Amino acid sequence: MECRLTPDAPLPQPELIEGALLDADPAAVFDVDPAGGLRIATSLGVDELRALLHGLGCEVGRGQVEVLPSICCGGCSG
Repeated sequence: MECRLTPDAPLPQPELIEGALLDADPAAVFDVDPAGGLRIATSLGVDELRALLHGLGCEVGRGQVEVLPSICCGGCSG
């Protein structure tokens, strides 16, 4: 799943987010969106991602997670 998060609350430090994401999904990647929020690609579902961020002290409502269409070309058979 690729998504864009725009929480109302301040985000945890990027190092904390990275550590938690990689513990849950070693292939996850994220970056800070210059427009605010985060862009994340992960195998986690929306509720799992929200729970992960909740564990870091960041409340994210369902409406603050925009799931983006897949850009998978199928070339890696994944």
